[in-house]
Amino acid sequence: MSEPLDQHSEENVEYRVAHLHDRLAAEELGELGIRAEVRAGAVVISGTVPSAQCRETVLRTVREELDGLAVHTDVVVAENATPDHAEELP
Repeated sequence: MSEPLDQHSEENVEYRVAHLHDRLAAEELGELGIRAEVRAGAVVISGTVPSAQCRETVLRTVREELDGLAVHTDVVVAENATPDHAEELP
């Protein structure tokens, strides 16, 4: 996943990114909160997912769809722990 994009392959990359969006939305994940954008010769994947398992599934799908491309990921797991103290309101 380290080959930079060139003018000739940019259309193909956009197609692959669109297909990635389709897979993330349609498969068991239903992840619509993941963004994939082409920036500075690489594909940037970002967003928030509900669990570590979901994050791993997203990253696996990204590797499958964008194999051979330079990809940077910033996919984080949402904090869903129970608060350890009550919120104080004014």
